[in-house]
Order: sequence, then C-alpha cells, then structure tokens
Amino acid sequence: MVAEHKKKPPGAGKSSFELIDTEVIFRELRISHDMTFLDLGCGTGAYSIEVAGRMKNQGMVHAIDLWEDGIAILRERIAGGGYTNVNAVVADLGNTIPIEDESVDTCLMATVLHDLVEIGAGDGALKEASRVLKTEAMLAIVEYKKIDGPPGPPKDIRLSPEDVERMVIPHGFIKRSFADLGPYHYLSVFTKAVRTPK
Repeated sequence: MVAEHKKKPPGAGKSSFELIDTEVIFRELRISHDMTFLDLGCGTGAYSIEVAGRMKNQGMVHAIDLWEDGIAILRERIAGGGYTNVNAVVADLGNTIPIEDESVDTCLMATVLHDLVEIGAGDGALKEASRVLKTEAMLAIVEYKKIDGPPGPPKDIRLSPEDVERMVIPHGFIKRSFADLGPYHYLSVFTKAVRTPK
C-alpha cells in the first residue's frame, strides 16, 4: 500500500495556467513587490513562478501541494531560475499547513478546489486559507466552467460559481468579484471578512 503522502492527488500534473487569460487574472490578483502570496495546491508551480517573477524576487511566495513529485519539479525550477522568494513545501492542504496565522495577503487556489471536494478535503483547505489570510485579504479561486470537457475533469465534479460561493462564504469570506478567464475557466474572488466582537 502506498503511503498517503506518496499518493498522486487527483488532477496532479495538470495546470490551467496555459489555458487561462493571464492578463485578466493578474489584473485581479494585484501582485505587489512586498506581499505574501500563497499558491495552495500549486502542482509544479506555474502560477508560483509567474507571481515570483512579477514580484522581482521580493516579498514571499508560499507554494504548497501534497504531490511530492510536483514540489520536486518546482524546486528545480526555483533553483534554475534563481528565485529567492519562493518557499515550496509538501503538505496536506486539508489539514494544518506550515504557514503562520494571518500572514498572507493573497491566497490562490487554481483548479484545485474541485479535486479537494472530491476527496473530502475542501472544507479543511478553505478553513486553512481563512486561518492564514490577513483580515480583508484576498482568496482567489480559479475553477473550470461547469461544461463538458475536455480539457478538465468530468462535468459532474466541476464546481459552478454558485457552488464555490456556497462553500467559501461559511469560512468567513465575502464575495468581491467574478471574472471570465476564457472558454474553460472562471475566477471567483473573495475577501476575508472583518470579525465583529461577540
């Protein structure tokens, strides 16, 4: 039997980066040189590397995935590209990830939430995203449109924008915006709500 951390998660090795309108997503993400960015479910790190480059080796990019082979590939890309602001870590997204509370400015989950839902880890990952994000920070979720593929997973496991909103809001988020990323994907952006004293 393969150890849990050695298993290849659903969707591992597939990236949406080459299929989306990058101009739109990076306009929405508002990358700045001094921010802390979390790529949750980073795979081989296409988004992480792009963000790190836009930050010009300043700030910090945390790239986290359960898939060890993907993180190994990302670490090679980090070394080969001379990136000094990317922290690539193997961790289970549905459990506690090695990031401090309220230390992240933006968290991106790019075509990973549907996979986490499929394995019963969606709520755990969203809880962790809420824990590590600063108040009023951004949670950006890229998902496949709920249409027949390819590319992408079967239609029955895809999440509509309404599905995503129903999952995310209970974890302390407010919906901020929505953007079309091309023929296959959309972006839902949420803000971590200010907690009111009880």
